[in-house]
Amino acid sequence: MAYKFVDNYREKGARKKLVKELQLKGITDENVLAAVGRVKRHYFFDETFWAQAYLDKAFPIGEGQTISNPYTVAYQSELLHIKNGDKVLEIGTGCGYQTCVLLELGAKVFTIERQQKLYERTLKVLPHIGYKAKFFLGDGSKGIAEHAPYDKIIVTAGAPLVPQILLKQLKIGGILVIPVGDEKEQKMVTVIRVSENDFDKIVLDTFRFVPLLGDQAW
Repeated sequence: MAYKFVDNYREKGARKKLVKELQLKGITDENVLAAVGRVKRHYFFDETFWAQAYLDKAFPIGEGQTISNPYTVAYQSELLHIKNGDKVLEIGTGCGYQTCVLLELGAKVFTIERQQKLYERTLKVLPHIGYKAKFFLGDGSKGIAEHAPYDKIIVTAGAPLVPQILLKQLKIGGILVIPVGDEKEQKMVTVIRVSENDFDKIVLDTFRFVPLLGDQAW
C-alpha cells in the first residue's frame, strides 16, 4: 500500500459528519467522540478508497483482517473509561486505527499483533503520522505478562471465552473489554477486576469480529 498523508477540508468535513453519526447511534462520551474526530482514518486506506474512509463500515486490510467500523471502535473505547495516563493493553493491533483512538484519549498503549505483515506495516506507519505506542509481535491471547498489570485491556477480535491469563494481567479496578461468542457472532463483554480473585462481568450488545487466534483462543 502506498501511503499519502494529506488532510484537506474534504476529509475534515467527513470526520465531523462521522462524529455526528456516532452520536446518533448512541455514543455519548465526549472524549471518545473528540478522539475519533482527531484520528485521520483515511491514512489507513489506499488513496483510491479515501472517499469510503469515513463511512461507518469495516474494510479489509489484508492478512484476513479488517479495520473495524468507527462505531465499534468508539463503542469499545467508551466502555474502557480511559483516564489520561492509563496503561492499556490492546490485543490485535491490525492497522492501528483503534490504537490511535486510544492514544488520543491519553492512554499509554502496549499493542500486540500476531500477523507479521500487519505488525511491520503499523510499526512503520503510526510514528510517521505522529503516534507512539509500544508494539509487539506475538500471540495476543496470552497478553504481555512482562509489562502487566494494566489499567485497561481491549481485545479487538472475537474470542470463544474470556482468557483467564488476561484477567490476571489486570490491575485491581481494571477493565477488560472483549467480544465473546462463536466465530460468526459475539457479545461484547466487560469484565471489572474488583479484587485479587473477584470479577464483575457485564454482557452487552452483539457484534461481529474476525476470530481471535492463539493459544488461549480459537
